[in-house]
Amino acid sequence: MRQQDSSEIKYFLYARKSSESEDRQVQSIDDQIDRLTKLSKDYNLQITNIFTESQSAKEPDIRPVFTEVVKRIEKGEADGLLCWNLSRLSRNPIDSGKISWLLQKGIVKSIQTVDREYLPDDNVLLFNVESGIANQFVRDLSKIVKRGMEGKRQRGWFPHLAPLGYLNEKDEHTITKDPLRFPLIRKMWDYMLTGNYTPPTILEMANEEWGFRTRKHKHSGDKELSRSAIYKIFTNPFYAGIIMHADQQYEGKHEPMVILEEYDRVQILLGRKGKPRPKTHEFAFTGLIRCEECGCLYTAETKTKLIKSTGKLADYTYYHCTRKKKEIKCSQREAVRADALELQVEKELEKYTILPEFLAWALEALKDSNDTEIENRSKIYEMQHKTLVETQNQLDNLTKMRYRDLITDEEFVKERKELQAKITQLKGDLRQTEDRAEKWLELTERTFNFATYARHRFYSTDDLKVKKEILAALGETPIIKDKILKVQPYEWFKVIEEEYPPLEEKYRGLELDKNDQNEAKQEALTAIRTQWLGS
Repeated sequence: MRQQDSSEIKYFLYARKSSESEDRQVQSIDDQIDRLTKLSKDYNLQITNIFTESQSAKEPDIRPVFTEVVKRIEKGEADGLLCWNLSRLSRNPIDSGKISWLLQKGIVKSIQTVDREYLPDDNVLLFNVESGIANQFVRDLSKIVKRGMEGKRQRGWFPHLAPLGYLNEKDEHTITKDPLRFPLIRKMWDYMLTGNYTPPTILEMANEEWGFRTRKHKHSGDKELSRSAIYKIFTNPFYAGIIMHADQQYEGKHEPMVILEEYDRVQILLGRKGKPRPKTHEFAFTGLIRCEECGCLYTAETKTKLIKSTGKLADYTYYHCTRKKKEIKCSQREAVRADALELQVEKELEKYTILPEFLAWALEALKDSNDTEIENRSKIYEMQHKTLVETQNQLDNLTKMRYRDLITDEEFVKERKELQAKITQLKGDLRQTEDRAEKWLELTERTFNFATYARHRFYSTDDLKVKKEILAALGETPIIKDKILKVQPYEWFKVIEEEYPPLEEKYRGLELDKNDQNEAKQEALTAIRTQWLGS
């Protein structure tokens, strides 16, 4: 219903419809013009110009026609707006704010829709609420659309227009092969994979010799393949069965045109060394080795290279400093190849590797000394416990003395602090003795077993977890500087490093056979065994 005579107001009729999903239920532009023209006759409205636009209104400053309408109103060419509803003028707060301000200032004297009229004297809340609803509708719709597209990707289907060679199946909303173009594009991949053809050469062949044309759409298509399009084909992982979105990788359910190895090879041929499809790799030593210079962890990456002599792809793993501490300028930029690093680990293990014969002697001696160890350990534990009880009694007596005012607060606090520190120390000693009781034999056996078999197991296994465990068991945090690995061995390995090498040299020098009964050799062997067990 009209609230005033608007025969003197000059109206701009503005009709808009977006091609996006936000306006699926909105009347077409022609329908809007017809309905608003009839409305202007009914209300005796003077239309000075009609403006139409096919553009989304969810973002500000992207509608040239709307911008022109606002500028011409500000110049005084019109002072009224005629539109289907407020959502046709704007679906974002910035453009809505412009219209609201023009209305409040009286520059726009009337906004007439099919439902109602908005005037400068109206409560601003009404206009703002209704324009806010239009804005919120777009925001909610955007979230719904994004969730739907993400769900479709997770189900393995591409939620957009299918790439060349494929078609969007409308009934099931899936992706199928384009029977006309799929084999031709596969042929393009075949030529590219030979390494003898470049994309421009293949492009010319497809357009000129094969008569290739893109599929026809409502307003586009049915044209020759462009230079940018051929590069998009050869760099799109969709053709290898992968759907990419925002650095996320999804396994597509459409039929791949090429296998992953073929896709990777083409990326190498195109010189896209850093941009092949994302791969998930496991590395043996990540999270374990640190940079000696800056203290940051070492990370790893795998690079795929084309071996020219064979024409095959090969993966190479490199370890390098993450250099995450910005306050430290780390100079360690050169990476270490994984095979070179593993060789260094083997050399470190070699320092602590013993012969099986020395393992047998060590385990035999451990069994013999176990009883003695238990006896000594029991005496130590008994003495520690007795001292702890006595110290606790001293603390109790000290408290009683304070209650009886036999000592001052100052004396009490000082003595109590010393006794509590002593009790804490004694409890720690007891725990260490208990741990020794439980672990000394196991630790010693494990140490000698490790020293005997770790190196062989390291180079003979492909299990990355085992390799990592072996290096971690060898010593404190391994470090690298100038591509050189350094490991500070645990204390129990130091005896092997210092005492074992000369004994092994003597043992090998005896050149013993299984049935060797040479008396001098047997005496020398006994001396070596005694020295080994004594160390």
